[in-house]
Amino acid sequence: MLRERVVTDIKACMKAGDKPRLAVLRLVSAAIKQFEVDERREPDDTVVLGILDKMQKQRRESITQYRAAAREDLAAQEEYEISVIADFLPQPLTQSEIDALIHDAIESSGAQTMQQMGAVMAILKPQVQGRADMSALSRQIKHKLNTAS
Repeated sequence: MLRERVVTDIKACMKAGDKPRLAVLRLVSAAIKQFEVDERREPDDTVVLGILDKMQKQRRESITQYRAAAREDLAAQEEYEISVIADFLPQPLTQSEIDALIHDAIESSGAQTMQQMGAVMAILKPQVQGRADMSALSRQIKHKLNTAS
C-alpha cells in the first residue's frame, strides 16, 4: 500500500538525515492521517492517490501565484515538493494515451455536447487518477466536445 510506503520512506529519510524530503513526506503523512480522522476509516490506495493528486494540484497553483509575485525561491520549493509527491504516483500518461482514453470515453458514453461532459469525466477519472492533470484533461474534453458539435 502507498500508505506503508510513505511511512517506510519517512523512516529511511530520518536515518539518512534527508530533512527536505522528510518534511514533504511528513506533509503527505499528515494529509493521510487527516483523512483517517475526518472519515473514521483507513484509506485504500485509491484514496491515497486522490490525496496525493490534490496535494500536487495545490502546489501547481501555488507555483503560479509565486511566479506572478516574483518569488522564485518559493516556487522552487513547491516544485521540489511536487517531485517528491510524484515518486508515489503511478507513471504519468503520455498525450497519445490520454487522447485515446478521451476518445474511448466519449464513444462509450455517447457524449456529443458539453452537457454530457460529466459522463465522460466519470468514466475517465478512475482511469487517470494520479496519472494526469484533471484540469488539463477537462480542457481537452471540452475542446473535443466543442469541435464534435
